[in-house]
Amino acid sequence: MRKKEREIKDRKDIDGIIRRCRVCHLAMCDEGQPYVVPLNFGYDDRFLYFHAALEGRKVDIIKRNNRVGFEFDILHDIVTAERACDWGAKYESVMGSGTAEIVDDADAKKEALQCIMRQYGSDANDFSDEILKKTLILRVRIIEISGKAKK
Repeated sequence: MRKKEREIKDRKDIDGIIRRCRVCHLAMCDEGQPYVVPLNFGYDDRFLYFHAALEGRKVDIIKRNNRVGFEFDILHDIVTAERACDWGAKYESVMGSGTAEIVDDADAKKEALQCIMRQYGSDANDFSDEILKKTLILRVRIIEISGKAKK
């Protein structure tokens, strides 16, 4: 990291940023080309969870290459100035990499969906068997993670 004073080293602080975020940008590599999607997510300190349709580009890519990147950010304020090059932003961000896998077990799918619901402040857990059959869960095992902030 170029500006070491902005690095967040405490994992609790990094976790706090993730818990306050509402969107995760998941990055994949589609036959040599980057592909990034904004997703709702769940987080349990070790894994990220995403729900998806049973088929689609994201699922096809993961099946070919399960290495992913992810990014979270919170923009607090735009800092204006007289000169264009003096503008800036106050923010917090987290980025990292991991490996994605498809979760097939019905109980594990329910737990993942509950984790996603908790991220958005709900304890809902009424996932029918029909919904579970139509829902694909991606679980990302976090390998690397780092945080950065300008306050």
